[in-house]
Amino acid sequence: MADLTREQLAQYTGQNGQPAYVAVDGTIYDVTNVGPWAGGQHHGNVAGQDLSSVILKAPHLKSVLPKLPVVGKLI
Repeated sequence: MADLTREQLAQYTGQNGQPAYVAVDGTIYDVTNVGPWAGGQHHGNVAGQDLSSVILKAPHLKSVLPKLPVVGKLI
C-alpha cells in the first residue's frame, strides 16, 4: 500500500500502460480490471481522481467499493 497525494494519484489514469486508480473518502482503489472502467473512464469520470462526491450520485453508491482492491491512502 502507498500514500499518494492528489498530484501522484493523477498519474494513475489507466492510460499508456498505467493502472487506473480512484480515491473515495481517503482510500485509493484499483479499478484497472473493472470492465466499466476500461481505458480509465466510466460514465464521464476519469481515473486518477478523488471521486468521493461523485460516487454519492451513482446508482450503486458505495456498494461496489468492498469488491475493489485497496492500494493506498490519499494524503
